[in-house]
Amino acid sequence: MRFHLITLFPDACDAYLSASIIGRARTGKKIGITYQNPRDFATQTPHQKATNLRRVDDRPYGGGPGMVMQALPVVKAVEKALRAKKKPMVVWFSPSGKQFTNKDADALVAYSDVVLVCGRYEGIDERAKKIIKALAPVKEFAVGEAVYTGGELPALAIVDAVTRRLPGVLGKDTSVEERRVASHAVYTRPEAISYKKKTYKAPKVLQTGHHAKIDAWRGKK
Repeated sequence: MRFHLITLFPDACDAYLSASIIGRARTGKKIGITYQNPRDFATQTPHQKATNLRRVDDRPYGGGPGMVMQALPVVKAVEKALRAKKKPMVVWFSPSGKQFTNKDADALVAYSDVVLVCGRYEGIDERAKKIIKALAPVKEFAVGEAVYTGGELPALAIVDAVTRRLPGVLGKDTSVEERRVASHAVYTRPEAISYKKKTYKAPKVLQTGHHAKIDAWRGKK
């Protein structure tokens, strides 16, 4: 499975996607990660060529604070990512989009290529989304209820959530917490720890080896 990130900051994304489980999945060829930077597809005026500047944003029509990413550099970056892909899905981020869930992560596993469009500033010119919808199917998601500086953090969250569902990435399918009885409260050795004259113990039920009782305890938690 391949993820294609459309981002102005590939280095920021690659640090996370090269570490831990995701990094091992890349090394083991379970997933592939590529980047397309919209700045590489921006046109240059003669002055910009002299300074090697490639501008990808401009002031919003109608006024308002901040800058808006131009449509065509984003479209061209997505177009290159989609080239010759047989079963792609484009993910567009928006605070008003559907909240991304485990079910959505399961659904994305069915696609060979997922293109994640990471906006910045005040967002991306809406015409980009309209054009991209003519190139490939698009799902619009929000990841959490907060508004972020850019789409990179939501994109990393989706890559993480989808990758851990791929066969062999976590070693065992039961390692995917949402496919078994799991609890937000977890414990490990030692059985008792002391801190500032107080002792904190792991629950006895977890040490019994009685799986039905442990699952019942986890279900309550």
